Amino acid sequence: MSGQRINLRGQLRAPLQALLIGASAGGVEALLSLLQDLPADYRLPVVCLLHQPDRNDSLLAELLARRLYLPVKEAEDKEYLSGGVVYVAPAGYHLSIETERSFSLSREEPRHFSRPSIDILFESAADAYGEQLAAALLTGANEDGAAGLLAIRQAGGLTLVQDPADALVPTMPNAALALLEPDFLLPINAMRSLLAELDALPC
Repeated sequence: MSGQRINLRGQLRAPLQALLIGASAGGVEALLSLLQDLPADYRLPVVCLLHQPDRNDSLLAELLARRLYLPVKEAEDKEYLSGGVVYVAPAGYHLSIETERSFSLSREEPRHFSRPSIDILFESAADAYGEQLAAALLTGANEDGAAGLLAIRQAGGLTLVQDPADALVPTMPNAALALLEPDFLLPINAMRSLLAELDALPC
């Protein structure tokens, strides 16, 4: 398993253009820990999808905005991704990324009992970005995200999984590990350092 520190440059097939993060149970704390030190001039767009109740009063973007240096906003339908912004998937909608690298929201049936679904976001982003994508799958209580992370791996993107021993709920990381060997298997603290390295690489 790729938990060893390895040459990051050697892992990338193309310059990165986006970072995705998926999480479920325990995800708020994991996201805050992972993103809190990213600088205000971070280059990549960061798209976060956290399983939430299907209602319209989510406070996740507001919570993250109070703790992060980067601007935070909910993703909007037809909005193009911009670097240096943390986007949050809105509650009650699946979030996809179109080939022209804009967001699409839909109310299709839940996947793995979840809407938004990490799989749907990851699979669409794999088509849109291919080798220019990095994605991290964190703590969670179901198997959502595993198939999507595999799609990103198959498209040549960089894959990160939180070490199950470090996750509040290890079901989601374990589901990913059952399908693929990620490029990096790390606790949150080490993954936080890696995200800073990703931004330092050439565009």
